[in-house]
Amino acid sequence: MKITQIRNATIIIEYNNTKFLIDPWLSPKDSMPGFDGAINSNIRQPRVDLPFSIDNITDADVVIVTHVHPDHWDEYAERAINKEIKLFVQSETDKNYLTSKGFNNVEILLNSGINYNGIELYKTGCQHGKREIVEPICKQLNMPYDSMGVVFKSSGEKTLYLAGDTIYCEEVEAAINEFNPQVIIVNACGATLLNGEKIIMTDKDIKKVITQIPTATIIASHMDTVSHLSVTRVDLKQFASSENINNLLIPEDGESIIIDN
Repeated sequence: MKITQIRNATIIIEYNNTKFLIDPWLSPKDSMPGFDGAINSNIRQPRVDLPFSIDNITDADVVIVTHVHPDHWDEYAERAINKEIKLFVQSETDKNYLTSKGFNNVEILLNSGINYNGIELYKTGCQHGKREIVEPICKQLNMPYDSMGVVFKSSGEKTLYLAGDTIYCEEVEAAINEFNPQVIIVNACGATLLNGEKIIMTDKDIKKVITQIPTATIIASHMDTVSHLSVTRVDLKQFASSENINNLLIPEDGESIIIDN
C-alpha cells in the first residue's frame, strides 16, 4: 500500500490497486476563520497551502468522507470531484447532504463491512472528543458530532485502520482488538476546544495505541493545519525520541509512505 499525506486529514491511500481519497479539504491557505468554541479562533486556516494541484489530488477512484466538518469536506472539493465517483460516508444524514450537492453514487459504510473491488471496508466508531462533554457542545453550535474510522482488509495487503477524528476511547480499543491492524493512521494534532477538551488524538493517545498494539506501524496525520491544534509534528518527533518509539511515522505534507505487503 502507498499512503500520501496531502494536508490535514486529506490523504490518498492506494490499496489493492484502488486509489482512495480521504476527507478532501481543498480550500486555499487562510481562506477560513478559526472555529468558534475552540482555541486560536483568531488564526485563519488552513495554515498551509496544498502540496499538489487540486486536479492531481482529486484523481482518485473512490472518495471516503469520514464526516462533513468543514476541515474534512469543503466547497472546493464539492466543485472539483466528479459527481459520479464512488463516495463512502458514515450515515444517512451525510449521504443526504452529499446527494443534495449533486453526488450520485454515495453509499453508507457498515460496521459489518462491505466489499468494494476486492477490498473489505468496515466502519468503526469514534469519539470526536469525550462524548458526554463534546456532543452537547456540538449540538449547541449546530454541528454534527459523529465521525467514523475505516478498516481496509484485502488478501495481499496488510490490514489498515484509519482511526479518523477521535480520541483514544473504547471504540478505538475495540477496533484494534477486532481487526488487529498492522498499520494505523491516527489524526493527532490534539485539536482543542475552549474548555480544554481534546477532540482528536495527542501524543498521550498515540502512546495508548502503541501500548495496545506495539507491533503496528503508526502514521500521524491531521498535523500543522487547523487553527485549534495543540500538538505539532515537532512535538511528536520529540515525543517519539524521548519515549524511544521507532514505529511512529510523521509524514510531511506531500510525502508518501510505502508499506510492503
